[in-house]
Amino acid sequence: MPPQLVRGMEKKSKLPRDSVAVDTALAKIGDLIRRLADRDIFPWLETKRRPKKPEVLRASSIVADRLCGASSDPIIRNSQEQRQLELMSGWLEKRGYIKSKSGQGLKFDQMEAGTFAIRLNIPVNLNKKKRVNIPVDVVVKPKVSIASELPILIEAKSAGDFTNPNKRRKEEATKIAQLKQNYGQQVRYVLFLCGYFDTGYLGYEAAEGIDWVWEHRVDELSLLGL
Repeated sequence: MPPQLVRGMEKKSKLPRDSVAVDTALAKIGDLIRRLADRDIFPWLETKRRPKKPEVLRASSIVADRLCGASSDPIIRNSQEQRQLELMSGWLEKRGYIKSKSGQGLKFDQMEAGTFAIRLNIPVNLNKKKRVNIPVDVVVKPKVSIASELPILIEAKSAGDFTNPNKRRKEEATKIAQLKQNYGQQVRYVLFLCGYFDTGYLGYEAAEGIDWVWEHRVDELSLLGL
């Protein structure tokens, strides 16, 4: 199906003038929707019958709930992450750490002892030709550390249920693998967790050498040497 047709419908609420092409494209979209539709939610599709009114009401309620969740979850997650960053910043500043400005040439492996940065990009080489930046929420250089010692990298994570973090648990494993490949095995990468993280998720991260601190036990950040 032409991508410009979908973009026009979604962003401009318009259809092309060629009615034949439109009918063909919309038929393809309808076929795709029918194939992907969950038969538990839309049981009448299995038998190709007209749905009953209670079935339509039930299906529309489920779809509306999922749509609301898809729209609201990122907003809630971003707000929680911002709160986590403010909590960590306040905790560090109370202990005499000085906040550095991210950007402006700040390099994580050249930070001064007793400083920290929020949302700092760390460059890594994926191969000889490709170089990317890995964003890290909080980067802290302990007060008691030597110049060659790398800062501690802390990632703020929150989850409203168990499903999403288990789907995305490989992301942190990929990050730490890339960081260690570029900067050595001394890289310390820690998760700052809030919400639903089960033993399956925690066990997977532990196996990759990733430790964690729970938000409601923020003082345990001191166990990292901070």
